[in-house]
Amino acid sequence: MPTGSRTLRILVVAPTSFFSDTGCHVRILEEMRILERLGHHVEIATYRNGGPANQLRIHRTLPIPWRRGWEVGSSRHKVAFDLLLGLTVLRLLATRRFDLIHAHLHEGGLIGAIAGRLFRKPMLLDLQGSLTEEMIDHGFLSRDSRFFRPLLALEKWIVGQGDRVVASTAHFSRLCVERYGCPPERMEQLGDFVDTDVFQPERFPPTDRHALRRTLGLPAAGPLIVYLGLLAPYQGTDLLLEAMPRILDREPDAHLLLMGYPFVDRYRDKAQSLGIGQAVTLTGRMPYADVPRHLALGDVAVAPKVSKTEGLGKLLNYMAMGLPTVAFDVPVAREYLGNLGVYAETGDTASLAEAICGLLERHRRDPDGLRELRCQLRERARVRFGWQPVGQSLNRLYAEILGES
Repeated sequence: MPTGSRTLRILVVAPTSFFSDTGCHVRILEEMRILERLGHHVEIATYRNGGPANQLRIHRTLPIPWRRGWEVGSSRHKVAFDLLLGLTVLRLLATRRFDLIHAHLHEGGLIGAIAGRLFRKPMLLDLQGSLTEEMIDHGFLSRDSRFFRPLLALEKWIVGQGDRVVASTAHFSRLCVERYGCPPERMEQLGDFVDTDVFQPERFPPTDRHALRRTLGLPAAGPLIVYLGLLAPYQGTDLLLEAMPRILDREPDAHLLLMGYPFVDRYRDKAQSLGIGQAVTLTGRMPYADVPRHLALGDVAVAPKVSKTEGLGKLLNYMAMGLPTVAFDVPVAREYLGNLGVYAETGDTASLAEAICGLLERHRRDPDGLRELRCQLRERARVRFGWQPVGQSLNRLYAEILGES
């Protein structure tokens, strides 16, 4: 039920090329769908570039002549995009009625804080990781840089501006309080979530899976390792490919399905240079609507992300599809998978290969035991990470911000 038994008008600020089939965008999309289900009126301000998101009210910035591509992650060009996004937000607040601002990421929080003060609108700040740590993970910033301390100070200021601040993981929620100075009474964890009615393995019978394997040019038989997400060093893509020769030494029929972008050609070339090109298939960008069907092909899934502060929403997709999963041993992975995950030493290709081979061996020798693990993973996703609790939390937070609780 809408907050205070009334429909709220919510302006969502998304400083990214929404929508582009990545974990960050999926969280924004699914939150907006939840708010619409709850009866609220939601409009989103975002960058000029981005794919369609049906039935959502989207306002895009003006284009930048020298930068026509999509913006994902850190980039110096985002300064210009954010300035244009700020102007778009100001225009919307000046010409339309909104009850509050729901700002995503730190750049959205900066824009929302300034615009909110000018128009006296409260702000919910929705964070998925540390601004400075993400820039370091992406190779855009180093701790020795002269820009590090000013950016860290800016990050702390932004975190302090939210009337309520939510973080996607308990680990980052603690960091916001302990490292970035967010008052504990304003801080709350609002974890990632998954629609287990959509991500449901039973929707895809064996005939459908066999047909899709043929379409993708995958081997008709043999264990399939699946990965979904961005292709980048901080995501562990290089480490995963470097682990494959070890995996193939023990499991010669194994095949890796890499679903994601960018740098598809770079990673296809890397696979060839490692001598594993015949055992790796790259799909490129995977439309979100097609993700469940493709994940249903997998025997095991892998999430080799090395970042310790960013979210890891793909794990919930894996879990909902009942996929036994290998992840690096980072706090976020433990938070989602609990004792149902298989963990490798972070950044270690030999450990990653050993963990994947262990699961593949269980798949071959103990299918009943692995079937039980699949059921447990799906049940954990359904009970712990379904969308209904997120909707209840958002309604409560909005009511607190507006003084209607």
